[in-house]
Amino acid sequence: MRTTGIGDFLKRVAGSIAPRTQHSRRDLSSWDRSISSGVGTIGLSAGGRLSAGGPTVSVETEYLGTLEAQLEPAQAVGSRLILNVPGGTIQGPKIDGTIVQPAADWLMPMPDGSLRLDVRTTIKTSDGEFILVEYNGVIVPSKEVSDRLSKGEVITAKDEYFLTAPRFTTASENYDWLNYDWLNKVQAVGKMVTLSQKGIKYDLFIVR
Repeated sequence: MRTTGIGDFLKRVAGSIAPRTQHSRRDLSSWDRSISSGVGTIGLSAGGRLSAGGPTVSVETEYLGTLEAQLEPAQAVGSRLILNVPGGTIQGPKIDGTIVQPAADWLMPMPDGSLRLDVRTTIKTSDGEFILVEYNGVIVPSKEVSDRLSKGEVITAKDEYFLTAPRFTTASENYDWLNYDWLNKVQAVGKMVTLSQKGIKYDLFIVR
């Protein structure tokens, strides 16, 4: 096991699998074209009947909060990169707290060039409640962006695809309308705001 920077790791991954990534993108484009006039354009109507065209339901989001996590130097273990999260904060309209141990990400590169997040972190709210946050996610790095990150630059949402899907677990019963128990019953999505060698910032949204 050795210590490495997240930028250096992403650069190594992007460089080593670039040919396969290009091939996969060609395959995906071909697959997209093959379904564009078939299953990909068929949906279910409100009555359950097959119908051609667009979606039959809509997705709405509600801002949950902004999470900022510190990142320690990563540990490369085989093909994975383990990033310990020593601290951080989450702030939003209904939640305010800090990240406490244990908290880490077990990042895993995929054959197509993307990266899968595997994160578990613990939030201690300002009033002493504990919330477990678990999320997977997808990063699509490029060599150019990874080079910039390894040189100490701050990466933003416009630089790369970086989305997460957090879930929450808590036993808090201290609230009525603002009971953290509602977190057990929602699916959230998160989008990277900024990423650097020292930390990451996400905006989190509840999906309705």
